[in-house]
Amino acid sequence: MHHFSRASLACVFAFLIGSAVPAGQAPAQPPSPQPPPPQPASQQPQSQQPQPPAGQRPVIRSGINFVSVDVIVSDRKTGDVVMDLTKDDFEVREDKKPQAIQTFDTIKIDPITEATATPPRPIKNEDDEEREAKKPDVRLFIMLLDDYHVRRGNDMAVKKPLTDFVQNQLGPQDMVAIMYPLTPVSALSFTRDHDSLVSAINNFQGRRGIYDPKNEFEERYAYASAQEVENIRNDVTMGALKGAAVKLGGMRDGRKSIIFVSEGFTSTLPAQLQDPVAALPGYGNPMRQSPGTDVTSPRQESMDFFNSVDLTGRLREVFDTANRNNTSIYAVDPRGLATFDYDIQDGVSTTSDRKSLNESLDTLRVLADNTDGRAIVNRNDLGSGMKQIIRDSSGYYLLGYTSSSAPTDGKFHTIDVHVKRPGVEVRARKGYWAYTPEDAAKATAPPAAGPPPEISKALSELAEPAAGHAAKFWIGTDRADANNARVTFSWQALSQSAPARNSDATATRVTLTATAADGHPVFRGSIPDDSTPAAGSATNSGPATIAPQPSTATAASFTAPPGPLQLRIMVMGARGQVIDSSEQDITVPDYSHTQVSVGTPRVYRARSAYEMTQVRNNPNVAPTVDREFSRTERLLVRFDAYAADGAIPAVTAKLLNRAGQSMADVPVQAVAGKPFQIDLPLAPLAAGQYLLQLDAKTPSGAAQQMVAFAINR
Repeated sequence: MHHFSRASLACVFAFLIGSAVPAGQAPAQPPSPQPPPPQPASQQPQSQQPQPPAGQRPVIRSGINFVSVDVIVSDRKTGDVVMDLTKDDFEVREDKKPQAIQTFDTIKIDPITEATATPPRPIKNEDDEEREAKKPDVRLFIMLLDDYHVRRGNDMAVKKPLTDFVQNQLGPQDMVAIMYPLTPVSALSFTRDHDSLVSAINNFQGRRGIYDPKNEFEERYAYASAQEVENIRNDVTMGALKGAAVKLGGMRDGRKSIIFVSEGFTSTLPAQLQDPVAALPGYGNPMRQSPGTDVTSPRQESMDFFNSVDLTGRLREVFDTANRNNTSIYAVDPRGLATFDYDIQDGVSTTSDRKSLNESLDTLRVLADNTDGRAIVNRNDLGSGMKQIIRDSSGYYLLGYTSSSAPTDGKFHTIDVHVKRPGVEVRARKGYWAYTPEDAAKATAPPAAGPPPEISKALSELAEPAAGHAAKFWIGTDRADANNARVTFSWQALSQSAPARNSDATATRVTLTATAADGHPVFRGSIPDDSTPAAGSATNSGPATIAPQPSTATAASFTAPPGPLQLRIMVMGARGQVIDSSEQDITVPDYSHTQVSVGTPRVYRARSAYEMTQVRNNPNVAPTVDREFSRTERLLVRFDAYAADGAIPAVTAKLLNRAGQSMADVPVQAVAGKPFQIDLPLAPLAAGQYLLQLDAKTPSGAAQQMVAFAINR
């Protein structure tokens, strides 16, 4: 039998949060560690510290002494949100001292306007997530499904109100991420796809009181006592709450929320459930034979007291972290109007049952009240309570001021917000925790260096064309002969939005004109052109059409001298009308007089073995324009490398993450007389952005090319 001390509990907790996957799922790959949540600022005994009152709200600073607070003002009689106030209607005091309001914003999201607006863009990658989260009309939620603290059966009861919330309350602009206690923050993915959210909710299964290990991490403590396993589960869930708050706090200022679906926490299991081995219910526990009996020994009372104090301290860490990151917690209890916490077959006495029920409800109220959220507990109508979540996030005022005291004492400082208009009710956080000197030093330290310029430049190419364009393009170069380079132009039609979707608005061909710096036309033609000779033929009087890759792009190649080249592009519709146009300037490299050079890498996608065979066997297949792929695809990357003396450079490749850090060496296939080639399966990679770094070296020089791509699913 294993015995876990509090120190070992902390180690297991840290390990689980850093490397776990959602409960019930096998890990697909080693997840990234979760960033550690902020720790309480003051280390004074709790009784000596000023306690944050109910309704405390968080702080997001611009500068270490800047404080922001969101304020909800409602009519005292009707409960309707009041949204016609001005900056002069508010007064803010910190520690009873008046503060000058420096920033004032009214945040109002109209559900009718939102529903009739242009459909928002889907969230495909981290850049989309970061950009969209900062928009004022976007509500931001993390839904934490606490399977560790929801009983089987109660999970079924909560699915309908959660589904109704997603389908009938969320707007098309809103962004939601679903997580479990064992979900690393690094794996959180925000979405606007309501169908995927409903599917995740329908797959939710409660596991409270069920200790069968579902993954290798849970197997590590499955044979600890039931009380020790409950302590670990409490730690893991609270760590998930802190991690979710840190994630939201880094995304934007303003109101954002965690919807915490849980039956709450208990500090001590009833005696009938304190099995010595959690995975063996009833084994070695004599109290199973004494249903309805309480243990009243001094030792048990002492353990209950210290467990309760410990739970209170850990709850404070959670709402302190939420407050530091301007995040509200809305606790949703699936039990509804609960009269009992345990089933009759558990044999728990009515006294212990009532104590456990009250304690679990209190923990939910504490988290909600101290983060200006709401505790949707002890009620059968969960749906009406969840409607308030949307109302709270749809109309509020965001005030900001620079603290006149500029505290760096790590203590709690009260905030009082008063509205001059009579007959209104004001909800706002009641204070914030100031930075310690150490926190202040970290906050004012210069930011860490970003990725190198070449990494940023490559990643910028992943940006999608602006809305309204009919096609997107790729342009690459390589060496044609001693005096000229070969330019390859590839294009692909973009799907149209629903209002504009018709055959006339669909791109069918592109007219390209390439002009040298002296005004001399280098190439003029239509792509594709039915009058063109056999695919792959080279001519500058017409396009040299390249055989298209299945279901992707159409391309053409032509020769051009080194130097500036202007490309005029016209996109034609089905009736031959111009539906889009563009101009691009490129510089054609001089491959003959450069010590070492690398041609533009050409990327090809294959969704099946048949498509990969087609790509491999056809040197004239059109390069794909896309740089966003799925994990079910493979990429084939072809490129040429040159040296001035005619030698063949030594070529290597690396896979990098979006920060430019090396992840792995990538094999490069070299065959005499043919381009270098990389076969890259995407299945082992998680969703995100990556780069291929291609290096060519000779004793006299080196050259490098970057290829950025994204995996969205």
